[in-house]
Amino acid sequence: MQGGVSGFQNAPVTRAVALASGLLSVIFSAQRRGRALSISYQGIVENFRLWKIFPSVFAFQSTPELMFGLYLLYYFRVFERQMGSNKYSVFCLFTITVSSLLEIFSLVLLKDTNYISALASGPYGLIFASFVPFFIDIPVTSQFRIFGLNFSDKSFIYLAGLQLFLSSWKRSLIPGIFGLVAGSLYRLNVLSIRKMKVTSDIYFTVYASIPQIIASFFARYFAPSSGNASRPSRSLVRNTPSQTGRAVQNPSSTGFAPIVEPPESSVAMLVSMGFDGNAARQALMRARNDINVATNILLEAQSR
Repeated sequence: MQGGVSGFQNAPVTRAVALASGLLSVIFSAQRRGRALSISYQGIVENFRLWKIFPSVFAFQSTPELMFGLYLLYYFRVFERQMGSNKYSVFCLFTITVSSLLEIFSLVLLKDTNYISALASGPYGLIFASFVPFFIDIPVTSQFRIFGLNFSDKSFIYLAGLQLFLSSWKRSLIPGIFGLVAGSLYRLNVLSIRKMKVTSDIYFTVYASIPQIIASFFARYFAPSSGNASRPSRSLVRNTPSQTGRAVQNPSSTGFAPIVEPPESSVAMLVSMGFDGNAARQALMRARNDINVATNILLEAQSR
């Protein structure tokens, strides 16, 4: 029941979701505005604060929720490796959208019952939707007994999910249940959702924009205000892929500028978007490891 290679290799979508969840949780916690992220009928429907939906989808309200949530997100990266990043993007968009709509609908129904006034924030929909394929597709590889009780290697994941499920009682129960519903609908292939794919240009635009947004945020709010202190960080972010590659000599070049061999992570990212591995490598070499330029090269080649 291992998640494959360590880290987020071959799981760029999971890495982006975990990064967004962790950073937003820390930022709102530092500003002591975690409770303001809760989805409530008054905030969403009456005051029409739709901007709260986006941070509420990713940011947890407490440290224990964040710890268990990131642990589960990290483990469930195994599904991105099984499906491929393209189909996993559809899975994330579908489950997050369906669970969020169901949460808002439940608040509309319960507004006059005083049963609950707000729901817990965080990627509950995505996490608990992942328990559906986890229950069905992931086999038990080992079993053991503790104090006379039978456990398996999957038990720890279920216990972490139960802790997150009950972390805020009714406020977390409802998002967790709707996450399971969204995962079941995806499993049942409602509207043929499992056959859908995100086009390569949309996938790259969404994925590549996340680190740029994060870099911009920190450059604006945390970097020194004097001079052009924020400019070097942009160059570093932009040139990071080329620094990890290995320089090789270009025999056809009359100058001294080397051709940098693409890092495997960049090739894997393009392959996960549906491109051929050799074509992705050649495009990256032509683009000097600029993934954006390489993607445009590949898309132009496909359109011919």
